[in-house]
Amino acid sequence: MNNYIHELEELDKKHFLHPTSSIQQQQQHGPSFIFTKGEGVMLEDIKGNKVIDGMSSLWNVNIGHGRAVMGKVAMEQMSKLAFSSCFATFSNEPAIRLAAKLAEIAPGNLSATFFTSGGSESNDTAYKLARHYWILKGLPNKQKIITRTKSYHGVAMGATSATGLKPFRDFTNSIAPDFHYVENTSSAALRQMIETEGPDTIAAFVAEPVQGAGGVHIAPENYFKEVRDICDEYDILLITDEVITGFGRTGMYFGIEHYNVVPDMMCFAKGVTSGYAQLGGVMISDRIHEDIAEHSTGTLLHGYTYSGHPMACSVALKNLEIIESEKLIDQAKQMGAYMLAGIKSLQKSQKIVGEVRALGLMGAIELVKDQQTNERFQVPVAPLVVTESAKRGLVIRSVVFDGQDTLVIAPPLVINKEKIDQMIAILADTMSTIETTNKRRNDG
Repeated sequence: MNNYIHELEELDKKHFLHPTSSIQQQQQHGPSFIFTKGEGVMLEDIKGNKVIDGMSSLWNVNIGHGRAVMGKVAMEQMSKLAFSSCFATFSNEPAIRLAAKLAEIAPGNLSATFFTSGGSESNDTAYKLARHYWILKGLPNKQKIITRTKSYHGVAMGATSATGLKPFRDFTNSIAPDFHYVENTSSAALRQMIETEGPDTIAAFVAEPVQGAGGVHIAPENYFKEVRDICDEYDILLITDEVITGFGRTGMYFGIEHYNVVPDMMCFAKGVTSGYAQLGGVMISDRIHEDIAEHSTGTLLHGYTYSGHPMACSVALKNLEIIESEKLIDQAKQMGAYMLAGIKSLQKSQKIVGEVRALGLMGAIELVKDQQTNERFQVPVAPLVVTESAKRGLVIRSVVFDGQDTLVIAPPLVINKEKIDQMIAILADTMSTIETTNKRRNDG
């Protein structure tokens, strides 16, 4: 077994270029985990180590790991029709049924879906559709896209350009033009930017209902209502990015529902299949759908090979059935409140815990050197907490962009109180050890 594991580690180092990973760390140490099995909220690696998946892997395994029925659904569909193109008006029943189901559960009058393979493609599609819409309406100068600081929208070229976290844009030396970034919690700042740039040049404003990868930042209570009014006033499309927040994650079907606001377009992915297949999409309102149909004279020249993939759509339909039949949206709301109480308890027991926040099963813990002054550590501590927590049986993530030193947590919606208690206990133990070590260093 040791030789087998060593072989895989060496092959990984030589041939597998990992996404969003430290190349130096991988080349020196190999993969930190080689996972082989998942069950509920637990993951098991090739060495037999078991860990709580405190991130739903990538915010997406909403129904939990190890659902054999998902494999059965995929196999049944693949045995009949694994794939067929949806170009040139070709269609398939799973894609049709899923589009209809999404229209049923989506906020307001969002009624038509363009399918993609994931979140980055969904965001890129939304920006292109928004610009195309204004071209059809005879307003081709409305092409600028405004997004928010601390936002994350993906890593395709358009999505990278829209992301408000500068290190992601700095990864390449030439981002797409006409993207602008406004302060993430101020509707007044949005209005000022619109007036400065000129509303007749702006196609859309894009926002996550809760900023996920940027540090789980929750909007002020009236923010999205004010944003909706501003977009209506200046004739600008409102696009919500529900890639992370959709399908029960926040304790509602979609995150924007917390604010009683309906967007013009809505991007989704991740939780639509809970990671059991690759799928995403963009939903558009009745008005936009009707306008595009009325004003279009030729082909909609946008599409992906796997748009409307029949197997992925079948998996998504079963996933939504499980979310509803097992009442996982209510579960997320209840367990989210319990998780928030747990991370609040860390504020009292751990001196390095600053602000904590959560909406449903999306939580954040800011780490500070001094709770009273909110002074930060010179070198972020969150990555160390992540590493040490993994050794103790908990997988979470850190956010250190834009001066942040934050832990983020988003377990599967099937999590129970016992597992949340275990997560909090592991974090407390890890933080206590780190605090003791730092004190010894300072005293020494």
